[in-house]
Amino acid sequence: MILVERIKNEHGENIGFRVSGHAGFARRGRDIVCAAVSALVLNTMNSIEKFTTDKFSCKQEEKSGLIEFIIVSDVSCESALLMDSMFLGLCGIEADYKGRFVKVKA
Repeated sequence: MILVERIKNEHGENIGFRVSGHAGFARRGRDIVCAAVSALVLNTMNSIEKFTTDKFSCKQEEKSGLIEFIIVSDVSCESALLMDSMFLGLCGIEADYKGRFVKVKA
């Protein structure tokens, strides 16, 4: 199961996300659920880096499937939109597979 969590600041604003686990839909290299989640998450991180001036920290651990991405500067409107778009896509995957392989926590 892949768990996706929003990371919020003290004002309740989304400042990042934590993704952990493995989907377990299929064997490694053939897991389309894992590939879809990875594509959304990595594209969001790359887009924030390329298209904004926001500063962030990122921690990754391949074995556990952990990616923790936190914007450490003020969150721009662009980064907020990119993260909202990522969560929309992830929630769609969760719904398509009825929460069996991906769980998105608000």
